[in-house]
Amino acid sequence: MPPRAQLKPRKRPSQARSKATVEAILLAAAQVFRGQGYAASTTDRIAERAGVSVGSVYQYFPNKDALLVALAERHIDTGFTIVRDLLAEALSEKPPIEVLLRRFVVAMIALHEHEPELHRLLFEEAPLPSSVRRRLRKRENDFAGEVCALLEAHPEVNVCDPKTTAYVLVHSVDALVHNFILHPPEGIDANQLSEELVRMLLRHLSTDQAS
Repeated sequence: MPPRAQLKPRKRPSQARSKATVEAILLAAAQVFRGQGYAASTTDRIAERAGVSVGSVYQYFPNKDALLVALAERHIDTGFTIVRDLLAEALSEKPPIEVLLRRFVVAMIALHEHEPELHRLLFEEAPLPSSVRRRLRKRENDFAGEVCALLEAHPEVNVCDPKTTAYVLVHSVDALVHNFILHPPEGIDANQLSEELVRMLLRHLSTDQAS
């Protein structure tokens, strides 16, 4: 992986035409990475797939590693926007804790179902730099902070340590859903997983309350 300075876009598109070009390049990069694997992919092939010259690719991205980073950052940000939107919709209804937890689990499943093949490529196959993994950890921890606030505000929950509880909830569900979506087990569907996770979370909160 090149130095960090070579992983950033050369310039940001400002006009509609240049934005459309960058979108076409990123879409093509995702398709080529998925189809050929990251190691075998080239900027020439990406440019061909995007319908632009290789010079147009280099105008915005110095190399394919920078394209990978741009895809990963956008994937992370888009995914957590989906989660927040789904959870905000649930909160507006002020549901009981069991319903809220079910919406939380559904939102986490939606996060991992968003472009699952790209998710697999980015987080299990491609050599992502530490800066991208730090970005993911930050998004997860920020989200855990939001879940902490929900626990503190919810009248049915009185946990001993909301911050730790929220951290455990987010990272436990994230790990389980990640493996379920990318490596689906036989005989278990998403609804079954969702219900089992809700039961697990309810038991955890009930134990925490009792302690």
